[in-house]
Amino acid sequence: MFRLSNLISSVVEEKKARVLDGSIAIWNFTNRCNLSCLHCYSKSTLDEVDTLTTQQIKKTILEMKENGVKFIIFSGGEPLTRKDLFEIAEFCKDNSIITYLSSNGLYFTKGNIKKITETFNYVGVSIDGDEATHDYFRGLKGAFKETLKAVLLANETGAKVGIRFTMTKDTIGSLEYIFDLAEKHNIPKIYVSHLVYSGRGLDNLKMDLTKEQRRKAVEFILDKAFEYYETGRDIEIVTGNMEMDAVLFLEKFAKKYPEKKEQMRKRLIEWGGNSAGRKLLNINSEGEVRPDPFFPLVVGNILHQNFGEIWQKGELLDQLRIHPRKQISGICSSCKQIDICNGGSRARAYAISGDLWAEDPSCYLTKEERENEI
Repeated sequence: MFRLSNLISSVVEEKKARVLDGSIAIWNFTNRCNLSCLHCYSKSTLDEVDTLTTQQIKKTILEMKENGVKFIIFSGGEPLTRKDLFEIAEFCKDNSIITYLSSNGLYFTKGNIKKITETFNYVGVSIDGDEATHDYFRGLKGAFKETLKAVLLANETGAKVGIRFTMTKDTIGSLEYIFDLAEKHNIPKIYVSHLVYSGRGLDNLKMDLTKEQRRKAVEFILDKAFEYYETGRDIEIVTGNMEMDAVLFLEKFAKKYPEKKEQMRKRLIEWGGNSAGRKLLNINSEGEVRPDPFFPLVVGNILHQNFGEIWQKGELLDQLRIHPRKQISGICSSCKQIDICNGGSRARAYAISGDLWAEDPSCYLTKEERENEI
């Protein structure tokens, strides 16, 4: 995740860097879901049966804690279809693990919203555009109205709440709408995700933006981040799955604050770009461990192995933990920004070329930007 709002304020105001002290696990606790979203990588349905037991999950959480995992993002499917979800989240809290909930919001009610927002440190709800776009993309007529109700219900509690938005050719026309929505209702966070080709995302490769569309969208997002900071608007902006956003961000930052450019570049190198297998991991509903949710290869399974044995060893993880990843070929091999973006998504590279160490095909940087250090 690229927390651009936090970077602007911390560097300009010379605050201490927001350092990830530990690893983040995105855990798909279930493969059940009440929607059928076009871009879904887990191919979820309501007919799925949970494989992982509460006991197995708690055992693994303790093992993860011993191995430096400090954050768990509860994902799915729709995580709220699990009856033991609050019990699991409370167990995390008891073991000093921060929890985020990633939900479609359709199970939020006046009766449970306080419990949800008090249990989780942050609640992110997916909205993929205006009503027509969202309902089409999520595969359910009426989904938008119910999801927006959920966001507003959660926001009324005063908890940290955010809108999650995935950019595709089907949704990109609603990008400005999402920001207008957050501004209108004072939603404190917007998370914008780039598409990664995996699961339904791979099946729908034609949904992805062109490089020109992507760059224009990122320019808009970055301009919004600077606007919010300069006007004192308390809306945090984060982008995901496209570490090259940090390079374009540095260009804009350098023009606005030239005297702080080197400080920002140093901060971005410390951030480290793509963190799959380094500070990020995924566990799916079958117990399989991957370096990120979209990664094409499995490094272990918690049903058969101790998490520490999986996370501390392995040639693939050793390769992913090289920083910067200068072993990546193609345009990345001579790129002067590799220490910032770390080569981008290995899942996208593999999906297109079959080579885990090929260039990220979605990189939108120009030849000049790649060849000259900013």
